[in-house]
Amino acid sequence: MHSKKQTPEKYYVGIDVGSASVRAALVDGFGTVVAHAEQPIQIWEPQPDHYEQSTGDIWAACCSVTKKVVSGVDTSHIRGVGFDATCSLVVVDKQFQPLAVNREGQNYRNVIMWMDHRAVSQVERINATQHRVLSYVGGVMSVEMQPPKLLWIKENLRESCWEKAGHFFDLPDFLSWKATGVTARSLCTVVCKWTYTSDRGWDDSFWKMIGLEDLVEDKYEKIGNHVLSPGESVGKGLTPEAAKDLSLPEGIAVAASLIDAHAGGLGVIGADVKGHNLPCENQPITSRVAMICGTSSCHMGISEAPIFVPGVWGPYFSAMVPGLWLNEGGQSATGKLIDHVVRGHVAFPELQAKAAASIYTYLNSHLDLIKKSLPVGFLTVDLHVWPDFHGNRSPLTDLTLKGMVVGLTLSQGLDELALIYLATIQAIALGTRHILETMQAAGHHINTLFLCGGLSKNPLFVQMHADITGKPVVLSKEVESVLVGAAILGACASGDFASIQGSDPARRSHFHLKLYLSYFPFFMLRNVKPKKQHSTIYAVKNDTPILCLVHSECRVNNEDGTSCLFMLFQSINSCKSSSKAFMFSGSARA
Repeated sequence: MHSKKQTPEKYYVGIDVGSASVRAALVDGFGTVVAHAEQPIQIWEPQPDHYEQSTGDIWAACCSVTKKVVSGVDTSHIRGVGFDATCSLVVVDKQFQPLAVNREGQNYRNVIMWMDHRAVSQVERINATQHRVLSYVGGVMSVEMQPPKLLWIKENLRESCWEKAGHFFDLPDFLSWKATGVTARSLCTVVCKWTYTSDRGWDDSFWKMIGLEDLVEDKYEKIGNHVLSPGESVGKGLTPEAAKDLSLPEGIAVAASLIDAHAGGLGVIGADVKGHNLPCENQPITSRVAMICGTSSCHMGISEAPIFVPGVWGPYFSAMVPGLWLNEGGQSATGKLIDHVVRGHVAFPELQAKAAASIYTYLNSHLDLIKKSLPVGFLTVDLHVWPDFHGNRSPLTDLTLKGMVVGLTLSQGLDELALIYLATIQAIALGTRHILETMQAAGHHINTLFLCGGLSKNPLFVQMHADITGKPVVLSKEVESVLVGAAILGACASGDFASIQGSDPARRSHFHLKLYLSYFPFFMLRNVKPKKQHSTIYAVKNDTPILCLVHSECRVNNEDGTSCLFMLFQSINSCKSSSKAFMFSGSARA
């Protein structure tokens, strides 16, 4: 829908391809989202842990939503387009036609989604090599990255897919190719998901060691030997065919893309917080973590020098903020987990019948009704969730972990649904706390969380993260931060504003911040302050229970000065191979 604001002279289009939908926004020169639209896209799950999509379906949705957002303006005033997307793997043949990534031979299903876990055996063998490139992904490569997926295709679909393939794209790069006809890759995608480094490029020895020497032999033609910085203009802009598809003028600038989480980070981490009395007001942006929370969650921390964090991806140079290093923590299932728990409960039909609009707004209100005089967080004193239903991405890096709920009763009503919903959110927040403390132990100095994404619109989710991490959470007035991040790319590609890339690292950072502070002025919606919250951390080692009660504002320190919580996490990480470790949400009696 369009806002009532009068249109200024110049506009930029941001297109965001998420896991379940495609969104587009028309953004003006002041950073205001003038119009936005959304359309669902299909996901196929032919067998457990296999998730596939179609580039035909995705591109059609891109065209549909873009046509909607530009329908009310003179398109000659649109200056640039930026894409972001999930880091899913796209396969096309030598004529750029889709190739099946499945044994059924369905060519239109040519995308292996980021959350696909089919390549478990392959990633285990890659990690066993202990190759030096793994130091830039937290020491352990994730099954969600592209090398194990490529190896799975070679070993399982050699004749039908591997030998016929002309190009393997990250989805954001496929979109920029579709718009421009140029096969250049974004530095963001190849650095974060493919082991490319900005100073050395591809490492031949890695690909040969894991059995993908064919990619080296063709000089990386299939995975990209031309790399552009995010926001850099691609080719000659929109091709005539793409311009017609999108209802945009031919030749307007198209930017080198970003992964969707990185676009969200770009959209919030440089926000101007002056005058809001926040802890980060007079601190560098390296004191902030951008948390992009939707189907999954990503935790983006930046630094001036590389910081190697065990179990956390990176450091990646200039992958999000030019001239700065990026570490990326993450949780593979957050919004998807909440939906799974809520919709799978026996009381869900009752919830649907009673909720006039959002089921989560209703659940939040219901929790307020049943909490009485207690803080809402104390309702889960006897109910605990271990949230790794889809494995643990960070910092345990264990894709074999499973989910768990402890404290169930025979009750099956709406109260119980609301409680398990709350416990799930608390579990996710405890996972965030684990990631932040791991990053801080490695050298990051973090004092504020900047949230964006669909879950940041849920006040309970936000408040629990403030309570459990003990850090203030900042939300931007413009809730569509990912789309704004994509539009920033288009604005830079157009040349209307200083590029987010340049020759000197310090100057690049300066221009990036200037772009945020003047071109996209942000105003804080609210500063969510942490309340007192008890949480339960529970571990089992050698079948012996270990229980640790932690208060977010009052920890018990050991003689060496370390907290009980950190000591417990140390024990979990040190004995992962021989023990089971669980971190449960919920409150504990002091």
